[in-house]
Amino acid sequence: MIETENSRIKKTRKGKDPNAPFVRQKLILPNGYNKLLLHTCCAPCSGEIIQAVMASDVEFTIYFYNPNIHPQKEYLIRKDENKRFADKNGIPFVDADYDRQNWFERTQGLENEPERGKRCTVCFDMRLERTALYAHENGFPLFATSLGISRWKNMEQVYDCGRRAAARYDDVMFWDFNWRKDGGSARSDKLRKEEGFYKQEYCGCVYSLRDANKWREETGRQKIEIGKVFYSLD
Repeated sequence: MIETENSRIKKTRKGKDPNAPFVRQKLILPNGYNKLLLHTCCAPCSGEIIQAVMASDVEFTIYFYNPNIHPQKEYLIRKDENKRFADKNGIPFVDADYDRQNWFERTQGLENEPERGKRCTVCFDMRLERTALYAHENGFPLFATSLGISRWKNMEQVYDCGRRAAARYDDVMFWDFNWRKDGGSARSDKLRKEEGFYKQEYCGCVYSLRDANKWREETGRQKIEIGKVFYSLD
């Protein structure tokens, strides 16, 4: 089963004061489901999504499967930041395999593809196929991903991969909710500063790191130093 239409966050503000506190109403999951497997890629992208799902009294588990992240030092920082936020909020966290050799094999020949190109499709397919399999094997009728909230990603590219992954099973649905809408992106930006999350300066894979450093060299900037930069309110 494949979810093809987005549900919406219903929100309101008290009175007409634009500075009034945000009041988040519950998410409406498709088909009356109340159990969700949430694939997350990192804390900065998933923080707002986690809060939105928590506010909706949905039973959910975080699934961290991202073998694309390179090097391992970067992978561990991103995973630990994500788990720290999950633990802080009492959300179950599944730490999946870091089978990066499998990722390199699947992306072989696509080393020079641009961001949002064929390599990214293969990468999203791999991660969401594994998520769909876990959902199928562990009784989750619905799964979603935090990958689409980033403005650096092509959301439809990500969600096409999610739909294909869900189509492998007749008891699993992919939820293609648009997390950017209704202020989601702005709240995500605000939360990452409040939480002081690690600031990721490239998408994640070795090729995005290569291309980011190449651009930095060409523009007279210092190469990326892994583990050095964190968000702050300053």
